[in-house]
Amino acid sequence: MIKGLAITPPVIGRISIGKVVEKNGKRLPEKDDCFTVTTQVQNKDGWLLHPLHAKLVEGSANGKIRAIPVKVLFNSSDLNLRAEYSLFDRTTGRPMCVGNGETAKRVTAEGISEVACASPDGCAFAKSGGCKPYGRLNVAIDGQEEELSSFVFRTTGFNSIRTLTARLQYFEAVSGGNTRYLPLQLKLRAKSTTQSHRAAVYYVDLCLRDGISLEDAVTQAIAEALKSEQAGVGIKALEQVARTGLSNGSFEDSEDDVPAIVEEFYSEAGEGAGKTGVVVPIPTKLTNKLAG
Repeated sequence: MIKGLAITPPVIGRISIGKVVEKNGKRLPEKDDCFTVTTQVQNKDGWLLHPLHAKLVEGSANGKIRAIPVKVLFNSSDLNLRAEYSLFDRTTGRPMCVGNGETAKRVTAEGISEVACASPDGCAFAKSGGCKPYGRLNVAIDGQEEELSSFVFRTTGFNSIRTLTARLQYFEAVSGGNTRYLPLQLKLRAKSTTQSHRAAVYYVDLCLRDGISLEDAVTQAIAEALKSEQAGVGIKALEQVARTGLSNGSFEDSEDDVPAIVEEFYSEAGEGAGKTGVVVPIPTKLTNKLAG
């Protein structure tokens, strides 16, 4: 294994609730009220749609995808969702500082150093660079052909990160550590606050699929986990390999991915923007559990 290179879950596509559009000669992030499922290829018009997008649209109301049937890759919540405070250099696109509210890895003149992390509002370095909570969720969409591959949902939205973190931990607890086998769905939800001037702010939730009770879902998950174990599928070994791979690098995102991430989530115009373009203050603190 190449040292210094984070080995992340294999990705075959993206899930987003926004896009980058060109306005007055500038490329700016624009939020949407539905999901978009794309490939990892983009042209001058944006990311190319994945074949699964059309299938999901067919079964949706008004041609808008508001729910996606998924399963997670792992039983462990902190492997399925990795979230932390992140600050990127907007010139080079490289990560400069990543922390969990207690400690952070920061690029300095002497290399990468471990420093105290006081959250964005308590850190002078963060205030000068636009530090945000940043999360990545990997899921398998029903209908995809490849095993152990995933679609990644990236977000800097506090509502999405907080909700997904809670859901994953709850499902892991109630299923006896069998989250991987639960029939789940990503669902788009909306809320409004005084900070959003009563406009809708969209965020992503993870819940059981419609029509399935918690008892039935857990019973099904336990049965599938037993069947998988009897077939010799080593999920615990898979999770150990995943942890080793993720910890192999200082920063998770590759240099190929970061420019698009910075453009979509960390641009000057889009900094702190909510789903309707309303500026929303960055939360004062994330719990350590968001660090993943």
